[in-house]
Amino acid sequence: MKKIVTVVGARPQFVKAAAVSRAISKTDIKEIIVHTGQHFDSNMSNIFFEEMQIPTPDYNLEINGVGHGAMTGRMLEGIETVLEKEKPDCLLVYGDTNSTLAGALAAKKMDIPVAHIEAGLRSFNMKMPEEVNRILTDRISDFLFCPTQTAINNLNREGYENIDTNIILSGDVMQDAAIFYSAFSEEKSSVINDLKLQKERFVLSTIHRQENTDNLDNLKDIISALNKINNSIPVVLPLHPRTKNILEKNKIVANFTIIEPVGYFDMIELLKNCKLVMTDSGGLQKEAYFFKKHCITMRDQTEWVELIENGFNILTGANREKILKAFSEMSIKKSDFSINLYGGGNASEKIIDCLI
Repeated sequence: MKKIVTVVGARPQFVKAAAVSRAISKTDIKEIIVHTGQHFDSNMSNIFFEEMQIPTPDYNLEINGVGHGAMTGRMLEGIETVLEKEKPDCLLVYGDTNSTLAGALAAKKMDIPVAHIEAGLRSFNMKMPEEVNRILTDRISDFLFCPTQTAINNLNREGYENIDTNIILSGDVMQDAAIFYSAFSEEKSSVINDLKLQKERFVLSTIHRQENTDNLDNLKDIISALNKINNSIPVVLPLHPRTKNILEKNKIVANFTIIEPVGYFDMIELLKNCKLVMTDSGGLQKEAYFFKKHCITMRDQTEWVELIENGFNILTGANREKILKAFSEMSIKKSDFSINLYGGGNASEKIIDCLI
């Protein structure tokens, strides 16, 4: 029997890994899940795993609350200990967190094959820690599972045809998860009724990128634009307490609805029912597309360029006037969302078929 160790460290990675775990469960592969603890979340209790039908981690390293170097180093040590005990045939990592890089490094140094899911993505902004993590992880991985042809093109431009690795166009496991969970999100979430929202009559927004939350000029411009938009259609923004404190400390007034961060089922229901998405999140750009919503991305770059190229998404940076202009355009835009950009929901099966 083959054995796979999966390393995850943040809530979105658990959701993605759950999709792949369901595919693994249909085989005779044994999966061991390691949670590094990178994003400590008190809501990730047993109820979270039960409701989301996510396998409970076999190991929790509980490494968080320290800087990038200390975090990655401790994770490397902890994951190495797990690998020495479990002796897997392969290690799976997702995306671009410190957990991703630490897992890949630990396995590679022990001659354990590494499979990177969401390989080949590039923002071309080396100031982003995520960009550093994903580039280094790609370089030492044995299997590069790319969600899009754009991701494969990125690798080809970087000379990966000369590197001994397997590049596979797998599609996006996030779409697998979105399809699976959307089937019963309405019965799990009451957020629409709780907030008294009307279908297609509100804008869903999120702000969490350091480039926006820690830059007061950017933050003020974004909040000012959202305040203006709220005059014509309600804006709902789930906001991390840290960013909320920054607003309060700097007397930046938000005249729209700010709510506590929401769970995945609530977010799906907000996506299903909103008119438009305005965000600086990477994942939410895709989820907007999955649920047939246009998106305004308040960043200067995006890894998901195919959304821009096909007119589902527009980049504005944190510029107030560009945000307002994009809102005027995107709120009335009609698009054909039937185009298949991310594999259609069977990425997990493709990935496991390659590893069996």
